[in-house]
Amino acid sequence: MIYITGDCHRDFKRFNTRIFPEQKEMIKEDYVIICGDFGGVWSKGKEDKEEKYLLDWLEGKPFTTLFVDGNHENFDRLYAHPAEEWHGGRVHKIRPSVIHMMRGQVFEIEGKHIFTFGGASSHDIDGGILEPEDPNLKRKKKRLDRERCSYRINHVTWWQQELPTEEEMEEGRRNLAARDNTVDFIVTHCCASGTQALLDDRMYTSDIETDYLEEIRQKTTFRKWFFGHYHDNRNVNAKEILLYEQIIRIS
Repeated sequence: MIYITGDCHRDFKRFNTRIFPEQKEMIKEDYVIICGDFGGVWSKGKEDKEEKYLLDWLEGKPFTTLFVDGNHENFDRLYAHPAEEWHGGRVHKIRPSVIHMMRGQVFEIEGKHIFTFGGASSHDIDGGILEPEDPNLKRKKKRLDRERCSYRINHVTWWQQELPTEEEMEEGRRNLAARDNTVDFIVTHCCASGTQALLDDRMYTSDIETDYLEEIRQKTTFRKWFFGHYHDNRNVNAKEILLYEQIIRIS
């Protein structure tokens, strides 16, 4: 079985047995995929007590937890895990059964081919990105808080790795071409530019990643595309599905 859901932001209550009773019939060879903003690797420097508890709690579940990265991840720590091969693609294993699916990969799981590509632009940064070494950091934070402007701090609450590199995008193109640009499912955090415009063409603007995903959408044959990021549960069209708290079975 393969289930999929949206952003968690370190809140994994939806995986309680009461809310997700289907897990009673699941084993480690069954999977739950999170469409980014996993949040389980967030603490600065190393695992804190809460993070260790949450990751161990997920590891204790009967299923395997998979996730693509979102824009709210600690990329310094996430990328510090060694990359390894798993089901045909590259991953970071946070725990033996808590696994980050890296960008531009095609995984074969239960006979289904799944293309993954995490990342997205942060929208909650109208106050800008602050530098932790800035001697005026406290003063700037105080002013922005007073003005109720949202902001992020570099390598503390924001990382430039939220958006992909050219190498990651090219790797995705190569891996899709190796399968004749045909997969069963696509799992991302944000969505293609054209799809994003259908959500709200005034609120969201295209960027290097949404334009790349638009290229993928135009070139790739797929059954369903699942994404998170926009905090809603919605069938955008017959093939593209936005997920937030909802958990649905796809295989």
